Amino acid sequence: MKVVCLGSGNVATHLACAIKATGANIIQVYSKTLANARALASVLNSQAIDHLEQLNREADLYIVSINDDAIESVVRQLKGLKGMVVHTAGATSLSVFEELGINRYGVLYPLQTFSKSRPVDFSTIPLCLEAGSKDDLQTLQQVAVKLSTLVYEVNSEDRKLLHLAAVFACNFTNHLYHLSASLLERKGLNFDILKPLILETAAKVQNAMPYEVQTGPARRGDEATMERHLAMIQENPMLTDIYETLSKSIKKTYL
Repeated sequence: MKVVCLGSGNVATHLACAIKATGANIIQVYSKTLANARALASVLNSQAIDHLEQLNREADLYIVSINDDAIESVVRQLKGLKGMVVHTAGATSLSVFEELGINRYGVLYPLQTFSKSRPVDFSTIPLCLEAGSKDDLQTLQQVAVKLSTLVYEVNSEDRKLLHLAAVFACNFTNHLYHLSASLLERKGLNFDILKPLILETAAKVQNAMPYEVQTGPARRGDEATMERHLAMIQENPMLTDIYETLSKSIKKTYL
């Protein structure tokens, strides 16, 4: 299978490397920044391009793995391709392809957080698939099962909900880690002290629902402790709002 990768970021890098490992031929890597395209293309032994006019139009699969806001402008330039065009976004509907005149299209959404410098076991990553026809879905499934043991057919609306849930579970949680680290840094304390707590919290939900394992002062209704916490961050209105909003949500859930 001949594949063109449009994008060179975190998702594009991991997905392209995983696809190459299945025996597919990544013939081109596109990025609007040529240096970025070259960096990934050198790993994949493929051609780097920075203009879509240079696109090889004989590939079997075109993977658009770029920022959501840029998908429409790039896909608009892919009309007339014989191969299938897929995007990897969680929050962009399948209908973007039909609206822009693409003949064969689909979605290959890997539900995971990626960083270029951090290896991942792609075989354990849930892949959410959708396509414009049964034949194209079958083709996409044939690609996906070589990448992961966790392959699901998920429509656009459900995929958007999965993406929203992932933002709460991953992006917001990681930002809270950052806020925790910032609090500790004020007193010269090391974030490493919290890492066993973080690992245990994540481990609990592998065998139980989050509702069942909630702990903390808001869960207990410990108002005195919460007031002391708020007094410690009163000079930071944004942090106070976050603390109060999350505590209110927990109390409403349990008390």
